[in-house]
Amino acid sequence: MAIENKAVTTYSAYLALDELLSVQRPISEQHDEMLFIVVHQAHELWFKQLLHEFVELQRGLEDGDTASALHTLNRSLTILRLVVSQIGVIETLTPDQFLGFRAGLGGSGFQSAQFREIEVVLGRRDPRILRRYPEGSSERERLERAMHRPCVFDSFLRYLAVHGHPVPPEMLRRDTSLPLEPSAGVRRVLAQAYRDGGLAVQLCERLLELDQVVQEWRYRHVRMVERVIGDKSGTGGSSGASYLRTTLFQPMFADLWAVRNEL
Repeated sequence: MAIENKAVTTYSAYLALDELLSVQRPISEQHDEMLFIVVHQAHELWFKQLLHEFVELQRGLEDGDTASALHTLNRSLTILRLVVSQIGVIETLTPDQFLGFRAGLGGSGFQSAQFREIEVVLGRRDPRILRRYPEGSSERERLERAMHRPCVFDSFLRYLAVHGHPVPPEMLRRDTSLPLEPSAGVRRVLAQAYRDGGLAVQLCERLLELDQVVQEWRYRHVRMVERVIGDKSGTGGSSGASYLRTTLFQPMFADLWAVRNEL
């Protein structure tokens, strides 16, 4: 006998709109502050979704499931491009408009723990990023756990091994809490995969694209900061654009870029 579900969920209740639309809390009377809050909250929601997708991506890679990994990569790329495009909304703020509410801001996008976690999942291993989060805080604990798990490229190397590519054994059992160092052995495997022209090449290209779009995010972020505040110190005590410039052109998947020289 079928049991009817009598709990009808409305659109508003399902999306918790009463809560969601009540968490935009400007601290000034400036009209433009609402836009600043909404865009950054939207970024954080998309960062949450990206972290969710990367869990599935790594599962698909480690299982050798090409279709799942490609699908998840394509979705992640679409989300990232959307996040990059939203920087254009912030750029509608003139310096004077931003200064109208900047003084009361207690933090900076530089402090986004979710974006830091995205970097870690993609391979960044830099304990210095932990200093911005108090010991025992949930943000710091999440970052510390992520730094001890395999990164996306580790999972890709396992994908290659599952499909019979001769990945150097030391790369498959490396200490994943350490930075992923460039490897001539990995580049040889990648070069052969490209020559073979199989499905692994599609994953290589999508991963390279993912790395490229993250770098595009960094560039657009730098230019947005320069456009709105110039070279002044960033909100929350960060060094602003001068720091952000140092993050440019630092690929996560160095061997995927370097193998181009060997084909």
